[in-house]
Formats: sequence, C-alpha cells, structure tokens
Amino acid sequence: MRKPVIAGNWKLFKTNKEAADLITRLIPEVKSNRNVDIVVAPVFTALTSVKQAIAASNIMLAGQDCFWEEEGAFTGEVSPKLLLDAGCSHVIIGHSERRQYFGETDETVNKKMKAALKAGLTVLFCIGETLAQREAEKTFEVLNRQVTGGLSGITKEQLKNIIIAYEPVWAIGTGKTATDEQAQEAHAFIRSLVTGLYNQTAGNKIRILYGGSVKPENIKGLMTQPDIDGALVGGASLKAESFSAIVNFG
Repeated sequence: MRKPVIAGNWKLFKTNKEAADLITRLIPEVKSNRNVDIVVAPVFTALTSVKQAIAASNIMLAGQDCFWEEEGAFTGEVSPKLLLDAGCSHVIIGHSERRQYFGETDETVNKKMKAALKAGLTVLFCIGETLAQREAEKTFEVLNRQVTGGLSGITKEQLKNIIIAYEPVWAIGTGKTATDEQAQEAHAFIRSLVTGLYNQTAGNKIRILYGGSVKPENIKGLMTQPDIDGALVGGASLKAESFSAIVNFG
C-alpha cells in the first residue's frame, strides 16, 4: 500500500510573515490526518520561519530546487546541505518552470537528484509534456526521455527516496486539468518505465503524484485512479482552506 503524498509548491509567493501566517492557519486543519504525507515548499527565504512553525506538526518541509555542488563559487545557488541545515527533508527537482525558464535539462536534473539523494533528501522529481508535445502525440516519448534521463545512474536503493510528480505543462496554472483517465494513463506508463528500469517491486512501490491545477473539486476523482498516489499542488496550496481540503480528500 503506497501512502499518499500531498505537497504544496508555493512558488514565488509569500514573505516570511505571510508564509508563517499561512502555515499557522494550515496546521490545525490537517493535524489529525496521519494517512497522508504532507509537504510544503516555501521560497528559500521563508524556510526557517516555516520550519519553526511546523516543528511539532505532521507537516514536512521542502526546498523548491537545489544545486548539484555542496559549496563553492556559485552565486545565487542553494546546495542540498543548506536545505538540510534549514530543516528540509524534501526538495523539488526538475519542475517544468525550471526547465522552461532556467534551462534545466534532463542531465542537470539528474545531477541535482544525485546530489540531493547523497545528502539524504527525498526528491520530488517532476516530469511532464507541453501542449505541443501532447498534440503531436509525443507524450510517452517525452516521459520516457525524462524518466530515463532523470534516473540515469540512480540505484534501486536510492529510488526509495524519490517521489515522481507528473505535471502536464499545459495544465499548470491554466485552470485546465488532465481528465482522471488522461492522468491515469500517464501514471501507469511512468510506473511501467520504472518497472522496466528496475523491477516490478520498484515499480509497484514508487509513488507518483499528479500536478496541474489540482483543486478540492478534482482531487477525489484523481485519487480514485490506481496509479495516482497524491498531488503536487500549486495555486491551491497558497490558501489554508483549499490546501487542507485537498490534504483531507478522504
């Protein structure tokens, strides 16, 4: 039985005070839920204040990205070691916005994942196709490339600390959501890729989240699908009411 994961990616929103206010409102709404792993990913500057607020709660902390070097002359970067020092247990790597706006490639995603895993972080590994790729019927081709490239050189033991997040780029922040059946089809394919790269047990155990305009209104339908193990939530994670409703979907 795979334990569901609901992760909130706050992206470039919330000052320290706003982040602390949000998490303070969220904690009592989800405190009794032990059936779901709950993760939030604030901006780097708010990590410490959020960590202090969630110290005695059931919520875990994630960085939104990391660099592959531990330290050095890399202005503006944040290493896995620094995320750990700030109280993170998780890190998002390969998000489509990083790929689209900041030149992330399958190779750099792979390097970041290896560094994060070596440091002891759990990785939320993001993949997904654009609208043009879906319309050209290249969804499976893109997912195959991203999964294979991202997991290159990663061992079966390390795979235990990876959670895959399938986010069709055309559904992120657009209000469009893949249908339950479209999402399930992609998730089943991703699981088959992991099975092929490792073995059936690894494929069965890997948790795969859906991301892309997830809301309280559509989470239940998504979670009825056999290969969907949770959600990576964007906009709806910025309000305690909507995010808690997604966390408490059951």
